[in-house]
Amino acid sequence: MRRRLAILALLAPASAQAHTLTAASSSSAWPWPEPWMLIPMLVAVGLYVTGFLRLRGRSSQGRSQHRRHGLLFASGMAALAGATLTPLHTLGARSFTAHMGEHELIMLVAAPLLVWSRPLGVFIWAFPGPARQALATVSRSRVASGLWAILTDPLVATAVQAAALWLWHLPSLFDLALRSEVWHAVQHLCFFVPALLFWTAMLAPRRSAWTIAACLFVTSMATGALGAFMAVSQSPWYAPYAALGLAAFGLTPAEDQQLAGALMWVPGGIFHAVVAIAILAPQLRGGELRTGTGRPEPHHG
Repeated sequence: MRRRLAILALLAPASAQAHTLTAASSSSAWPWPEPWMLIPMLVAVGLYVTGFLRLRGRSSQGRSQHRRHGLLFASGMAALAGATLTPLHTLGARSFTAHMGEHELIMLVAAPLLVWSRPLGVFIWAFPGPARQALATVSRSRVASGLWAILTDPLVATAVQAAALWLWHLPSLFDLALRSEVWHAVQHLCFFVPALLFWTAMLAPRRSAWTIAACLFVTSMATGALGAFMAVSQSPWYAPYAALGLAAFGLTPAEDQQLAGALMWVPGGIFHAVVAIAILAPQLRGGELRTGTGRPEPHHG
């Protein structure tokens, strides 16, 4: 065991740079879990399981709802782990398309599933009674509730997520994230946290369905436009990928970028549009029932 720990200690500095682009990086190796990703995920799972079991033990009512939320949380964490702790993360060091797929999983799969599971209340129940009461008091304070209301306002959340997406795809910032593991972690946080706030705003009850749909359509256009610019570009934007030559799939850097742009443009743009339509559908059906549209008009003859 001591020998293994010594070997791990020697390999730690190298594994910390596993995602930095190098010509010799492997595209199929299972990566060493990076602490900045693994530890928060383990803490989140531990808190959720503890709170879930306490809530489950207190009452038999609502168990089906707790179970459904638990499955949503597990699915969200599985998607997050699939994006960051699997060979897809390693493959992203050789292919911009794989890197884009990693970001799409984080923002379009993991984030909405985690928000939909409503984990904050379960997290609070993981703490002892006094700490739980203190957290509840802080969350109800004017400062905390006001800040939360601002950050999860649909317009604010939409603008913040769009800004993060566009800014971090600027060549200067993206190249910085590719060359530095610290900045790569910052990039992931700047995608994940705004995505959580965005989907909290989009999936919150008692919001105007028309406002939510408008924000989703704006997001669809913002992500689609960025993806389209990448897809039609004839030259690679990011120097570290261009320096590698062929990508992991045998594509040139320009072709790899075009495929990544198409991934953001089509699936990413369509996803937000579909959610917007799903949110508007009950409103449209309700309008038909109230106005009587859809019924045959009386014949005047």
